[in-house]
Amino acid sequence: MAVEFAYFSIHSLLNEFFMRAIVLNQSGARFTADRPKPDPVAGEVLVKVLKAGICETDLQLIAGYMGFQGVLGHEFVGIAESGQYAGQRVVGEINCSCRVCDSCKTGLPNHCPTRSVLGILNHDGAFADFVAVPEINLHPVPDSVSTVEAVFTEPLAAAFQIPAQLDLNLFAKVVVLGDGRLGNLCAQVLKLSGCAVSVIGKHAEKLQRLSELGIETSLLQETTFNKTAGLVVDCTGSETGLPTAFQLVKPRGTIVLKTTIAGQQTLELAPAVIDEITIVGSRCGPFDQALIALSASAIDVRGLVSKSFPIEQAEEAFCAAREQLVLKVLFDLESE
Repeated sequence: MAVEFAYFSIHSLLNEFFMRAIVLNQSGARFTADRPKPDPVAGEVLVKVLKAGICETDLQLIAGYMGFQGVLGHEFVGIAESGQYAGQRVVGEINCSCRVCDSCKTGLPNHCPTRSVLGILNHDGAFADFVAVPEINLHPVPDSVSTVEAVFTEPLAAAFQIPAQLDLNLFAKVVVLGDGRLGNLCAQVLKLSGCAVSVIGKHAEKLQRLSELGIETSLLQETTFNKTAGLVVDCTGSETGLPTAFQLVKPRGTIVLKTTIAGQQTLELAPAVIDEITIVGSRCGPFDQALIALSASAIDVRGLVSKSFPIEQAEEAFCAAREQLVLKVLFDLESE
């Protein structure tokens, strides 16, 4: 009896101070059961993670992008442990900004020069039982949005950044390059915004999902490159994306870059000069609009989850996320 009590006490103590997590270091991304729980600083709230999604940025980080080391993951939904949303499901914006610098004061906290970024830059992320998030970054999840749907808030917000940056009424023809998870969401948002949008991709199965949503699609190998698109959105996550976009965008058109790539890139930029192309970088976006769209079922994310894994199966999950026909892979942390 004394032995059982001692075991229970030690187990309880370990659960109080340590947690499961997927940690990236120089040897790769590995599961650990004894990562110290986050110690929230002033203004932060501890969030118990329910589900988290693997995105292309996570895969690029594992490949060496940004040189990040720590707990991965920035697409998540969880339960706030304290603060104004205590006990509620929440999602969180990923940029942890100072809120006092000139960038923050002028409405650009996502570009705060001293910011950290969840699971990407100087801040542990959400592939763990708990993540510490600035309370100002949190958004409550409406009851009408399921926990699985809520995982898509961050990438969907990134898609909504395109109409936040550009007047889409200026573009008669819009092309999305890439039929993966982000390309799918960007295409849906552009269609919702009233654009005549088409998606070019490499995978018939993924394009079929978009066709069923009423979005025009074509296979890359069957595409005619005629430089007629006013706007091209690169969601390929590949070094070939921008050169391909140059072959599609018309003179004085616009290319939006939505993905980041690890490693050195060499690119001939003469087409940007010759055709006077505007290149727009586009990153994080408005969470409120994403949640409204999910609550109204204006964006369909139900068919985007390909596989779900317990956090202990990190290696298998990352391998699955790299498969060509897989869209979104989730970590399920709701049960220990």
